[in-house]
Amino acid sequence: MCMSNFVVRDAIVPALAATTREDAIRELVRSLHTAGFFREAELEEIVGAVLRREQLGSTGIGRNIAIPHSRYAGVDRLIGTVGISPAGIPFDSIDGEPVYVIVLLVSPQDRPGDHLRALETVVRTMRDDKFVRDLRQAGSASRDSIWQLIDKTQGWEC
Repeated sequence: MCMSNFVVRDAIVPALAATTREDAIRELVRSLHTAGFFREAELEEIVGAVLRREQLGSTGIGRNIAIPHSRYAGVDRLIGTVGISPAGIPFDSIDGEPVYVIVLLVSPQDRPGDHLRALETVVRTMRDDKFVRDLRQAGSASRDSIWQLIDKTQGWEC
């Protein structure tokens, strides 16, 4: 699996306006809604599900990266988005550092395998310091710049 299999190009947020973990999650969930992946009425339920997962332990994995995620019955396939925070967001990360790159995942309830494979893919991809640095720099450019980086990982990650 590669990130381009589940990241929704039209939902990428190159410059998050959010300054808090909750607002960042809300902004990324809204971007998936705007891209047409669920109804307006489902927004709060999905945000709530992701925030409940955060209460179990921060998804700030360190190295300025967070992977908030949840399963939700209202989606029919694994979807995700990427947001870049130019200023950094406190995320209660394991290393105590702010988060600049956020990958949000939402998957169907009945496909836990896809959910775990997507998490593994994101973690493996984010181990590449150059990729993360390039993502952060592309964030100031455009959604297309970020997508090109994600799509280019296919050659060595998939």
